[in-house]
Amino acid sequence: MQRQFCVQALSFMRSYATRYPRPKPGTSERPPYRAPDPLVNNPKAAVTTLPDEELTFIHRPPPTSPSPFSLTTNPASPLLRPRTKPTDNALPPLSRPNERLQPERVSEADIEKIKKLRRGNPEKYSRGTLAKMFGCTQTFVGLVAALKSSKRKSLLKKREAGHQLEREKWSERHALVKAIRAKRRELW
Repeated sequence: MQRQFCVQALSFMRSYATRYPRPKPGTSERPPYRAPDPLVNNPKAAVTTLPDEELTFIHRPPPTSPSPFSLTTNPASPLLRPRTKPTDNALPPLSRPNERLQPERVSEADIEKIKKLRRGNPEKYSRGTLAKMFGCTQTFVGLVAALKSSKRKSLLKKREAGHQLEREKWSERHALVKAIRAKRRELW
């Protein structure tokens, strides 16, 4: 009977080491963390032992100290080397070709034409239309041929009325989704 009890008791005992050593009796703390000494196994460290006083000095040079193999006259890093002349090798195409192309300078005659067209019929000759016609940006057209605030406000009201007509065609679900999105933007 006793032998059977011992076998059963042994089957419930742990046969492996726990991850951390057990805490001191009466406490539930882990032992303090002991970081390994970074100087002990460092190959660049210079170790000097004084036998009389049983002292050991370990000196590790800082990682930013200059190396005799990397000087400004002979840099080891390719980033520090002086620029070389451009090669004739074919370069890959630009990922955004229009980004680096700057619009050509618009002549004074074209600027006067932009102003005249914009003042004459701002609904037909919008900033985008004029920018495409003269090969410049919409911002440039807005700076050169700015409308009076009253005219600009009336155009914005017309545009908003057109947008409102389109919004009335939306389904209930689409309108709900747009309203939720607008509310979320307010809370940003």
